[in-house]
Amino acid sequence: MRPDQVTPIPALAGGTVCTVGTFDGVHRGHRLVLDRLATAARERGLPSVLVTFAPHPLQVVNLAAAPPLLTAGVEKTECLADSPLDYVVVLPFTRTLAAYDAEAFVDHVLRDRLGLRHLLIGYDHGFGRGRSGDVSVLQALGAARGFGVEVVPAVEGSDGRPISSTSIRRAIAGGDLDRAVDGLGRPYAIAGTVVAGAGRGRDLGFRTLNIALPDVHKLLPPDGVYAVRVQTRAGAIGGMMNLGGRPTFGEAERTVEVHGFDVNGDFYGQWVRVDLVSRLRETQRFEGPEALVAQLQKDEAAARRLLG
Repeated sequence: MRPDQVTPIPALAGGTVCTVGTFDGVHRGHRLVLDRLATAARERGLPSVLVTFAPHPLQVVNLAAAPPLLTAGVEKTECLADSPLDYVVVLPFTRTLAAYDAEAFVDHVLRDRLGLRHLLIGYDHGFGRGRSGDVSVLQALGAARGFGVEVVPAVEGSDGRPISSTSIRRAIAGGDLDRAVDGLGRPYAIAGTVVAGAGRGRDLGFRTLNIALPDVHKLLPPDGVYAVRVQTRAGAIGGMMNLGGRPTFGEAERTVEVHGFDVNGDFYGQWVRVDLVSRLRETQRFEGPEALVAQLQKDEAAARRLLG
């Protein structure tokens, strides 16, 4: 490592054990990679480092093909904070970085800047221009450059198929929350800041937390009413969420509104995470506020039963 390329993190000066990827969703397959990474790092007495990107690479190289995100912005950071990692390096993904082939990325980023000594990759991984850095290419680079390459096998879901961000996205887009949980190892979540709403929920007797999403690329499940658990500074609370418009009032704008059970207090400006437990019903138009309130009372009873 040349003096002008020393990393600003002193602990990395002696070398690192790295993995690279978008890690959208931080699902069970990703978790295995991170666990193996931490183990390999401990065995070598080196820090473990995940190198990831923001924004998602396809948002730069092919926006039309960019997938909606399972974990947008801080959501991914929160998931990674619960892992055995020592460091996360978030690289701004630019056209310049997109032009790096696998060899350039390994040499200029992983070796020169992070002192790569050992690399872990998923069984189907590829990075660099055109995802050219597959297993065989990286193993050849490792042999030539003097770093080890370890390939982590797939983790299978209950259907016997490899877990992937793509398969989890399909499940969520189709409203299959159980399949999403099987892949993620946790409930699918929507996080954001509580903002002021129109106050209609309060007038109906169902005060809501209106959630402003931090990223327009966040993947949302089908519109409807859901039983949820809300993670707040004060702890977890049960509740129900309306995702979508308000057809009873002629409002089509898609919003995220959560009614917390047995909760008082001011949540404005707070960051909360909403864990989706079960879909109760589709969004419906009612004849008026009284009919809507009657249905909301039924929804609350059903959500309380599901949440225990």
